[in-house]
Amino acid sequence: VQLVESGGGLVQAGGSLRLSCAASGRTFSTYTMGWFRQAPGKEREFVAAVKLRGTNTYYADSVKGRFTISRDNAKNTVYLQMNSLKPEDTALYYCAAAAGNIYSTDYRHYIYWGQGTQVTVTS
Repeated sequence: VQLVESGGGLVQAGGSLRLSCAASGRTFSTYTMGWFRQAPGKEREFVAAVKLRGTNTYYADSVKGRFTISRDNAKNTVYLQMNSLKPEDTALYYCAAAAGNIYSTDYRHYIYWGQGTQVTVTS
C-alpha cells in the first residue's frame, strides 16, 4: 500500500485545513487508517484514527472537537478536517495504515506510512 498525503499549508490561527491521503491498491478497506504528526524536536504523536467502515473514530484529546477524520473506501482516501487551528498544531502530518480492524495510538502498529504534509499555523 502506498500512501500520498496532500492539503497541508500555511494558515492563521482559527483557520481550517483539510488533509487528504490517497492509497494505492485494492485492499484499502481492510486497513485501519490513522493520522499522526511530528513537530520539530518532538516525538511522533497520534492524532486520529478511523476503523474499516468509517463508523468508529478516535481522537487525541488535544484535537477532540476540532478535527474530524473520515474515509471514503470507494475512493481509497482518508481525510482529516482540521478546524480552529492553533499554533501548537504546527507539524508534519503523516497518514498511516494498520492491518485489520484495530484501534491503536501506537505508531508501531501502523505498517504503511506516507511521506507527510506540512501544516503551519501562525498566530
